[in-house]
Amino acid sequence: MSLRIRLARGGAKKRPFYRIVVADSRSPRDGRFIEKIGFHNPMVAKDHPDRWRLDEERAKHWLSVGATPSDRVARYFGQNNLIAMPNQPRQTTKQLPKAKAQKRLAALEEAKKAAAEAAAAPAEEAPAPAEEAPPPAEETAPEETPAET
Repeated sequence: MSLRIRLARGGAKKRPFYRIVVADSRSPRDGRFIEKIGFHNPMVAKDHPDRWRLDEERAKHWLSVGATPSDRVARYFGQNNLIAMPNQPRQTTKQLPKAKAQKRLAALEEAKKAAAEAAAAPAEEAPAPAEEAPPPAEETAPEETPAET
């Protein structure tokens, strides 16, 4: 029999209230449980003391006999230093963007990279302003030949 520490939903429609329970992993979410060790009320403010209540002594006992917490309960236990803080769940393939969107993102990243490289290029590579050339020498008018009369 594998034990889970998980949330069991209660409360009215659109007014959830969760009990933190130790239950057999095969029993339904809101079904039979072994022991209630706390509660979670998401309807109150996050800093309110009645948002989470837990009998830490019983939680430590159940963890010591092999009960595994659900993801949400494990996160709460990690915040309260009952267990090591769990890693965030890995991203599954269903959550990854489709192939066309991935190509679009890759092209966008390349364009940003190219723009950053162009902006960071040294000024020496830019064409230097043309030095002022000396003004052209005044052209002398061709010598005029005397007109024949």
